Amino acid sequence: MKKISVLVPTYNEEGNVIPLSEAIICQFRDHLPDYDYELIFIDNDSKDDTRNRIRSLCAENPRIKAIFNAKNYGQFSSPYYGILQATGDCIVVMCADFQDPVELIPKYVKEWEAGYKIVLGQKTTSKEKRTVRAFRSFYYRLLRKHSDAEFIDHATGFGLYDREFIETLRKIEEPHPFLRGLVAEMGYDIKLVEYEQPKRRAGKSSNGLFGYYDAGMQGITSYTKFGVRLAVFFGVLFTLASISVSIGLGIYKLLHWNTFMLSGHAFNMAIFIAVSLQMLFIGIVGEYVLNINSRMKKRPLVIESERINFDSSDDQ
Repeated sequence: MKKISVLVPTYNEEGNVIPLSEAIICQFRDHLPDYDYELIFIDNDSKDDTRNRIRSLCAENPRIKAIFNAKNYGQFSSPYYGILQATGDCIVVMCADFQDPVELIPKYVKEWEAGYKIVLGQKTTSKEKRTVRAFRSFYYRLLRKHSDAEFIDHATGFGLYDREFIETLRKIEEPHPFLRGLVAEMGYDIKLVEYEQPKRRAGKSSNGLFGYYDAGMQGITSYTKFGVRLAVFFGVLFTLASISVSIGLGIYKLLHWNTFMLSGHAFNMAIFIAVSLQMLFIGIVGEYVLNINSRMKKRPLVIESERINFDSSDDQ
């Protein structure tokens, strides 16, 4: 009997973990009775009652497993680490907020049995704000245009991954993982399953402005040269503009020595603009340096404080 792992990363999801586990188990009971399963929760140091509720689920069902992180390791490292702990023939990765429909799991498995190593959910429509979706669309276009990897529009990572792909990830030993980028980079045949993203059922998203910024910069600095090239382009452009304006002002002053006064305010404004742009692009280059620095440290993805219902044979 084939075994399917379902991984659910959590952070402050006390209102969702119990109904989500029930919904997932229901999918296996009603639509996938010929498959064994394990449901893995990896908790990123929740501050609410999430861990206690996961413990109760694990006590009731040995197929439900848990990994509790010693602290919050961010939105990339924790799920990636959880993927590497799964023991199934394939693994389905999904969020805990019900925005990844559990009804798609049987569809993913069907496409997997048809031969696809990776089956991804693609949000064709969403109940999120239009401005957010428009920004996401622009971001994916930017990645595709300036990267050699084939990024997929509105594919967040929710989907099914074959054991072969997981073992490839294990060999890479990626210290600062960006799953969407690795999927786009590997070259596996990918099957897309379209869906409408519903609203979060309970609680609030832990992803604020800085979370979106971190996710966006991770993709840009890991898979494109866009930031550095943008800095070089504008640097050259403003250097040429500054030289041209300086020469022009000098010539005009020589021709109108007594009537034309070089304004100190104009020079101050020019200096202000130049310094502002310089700080901006130093920041962009700094993001690349930060990415390199994090890769060189080679620290563990996650340090566990506790794991539940894992046998010794499950240790990866």
